[in-house]
Amino acid sequence: MNYDLKDFPSPEVVSTQVTGVLESSVEFKGNLVYSGCFHVNGVVNGVITTPDMLVIGETGRVTGEIRAGVVIVYGRVEATIEAKYRVEIRKPAVFKGEMSTPSLRVEDGVIFEGTNKMT
Repeated sequence: MNYDLKDFPSPEVVSTQVTGVLESSVEFKGNLVYSGCFHVNGVVNGVITTPDMLVIGETGRVTGEIRAGVVIVYGRVEATIEAKYRVEIRKPAVFKGEMSTPSLRVEDGVIFEGTNKMT
């Protein structure tokens, strides 16, 4: 599939378009591969791969690697991120790691410890 930035909804409307959720009481270890919009409120240790959207909620924790079209972070991420379209890191997020993306938005109040390569 070929996507354009306009194909991805804003974070404000994501909640009505979520195709999967990892609840806050769940911990997942391994490789997570999916299509659509997935919302992580729990803990993921491993590799997340999607051509589409990943949203990490305020209670979400991701450690490992993320390869996605769009990544929106409200929680804690210690990972390498490769985003084809954009990454948004929104308050109260904590990001530690490396990323590559053509578009990056970091809100005031976010903790960002790492590097970004604009691709």
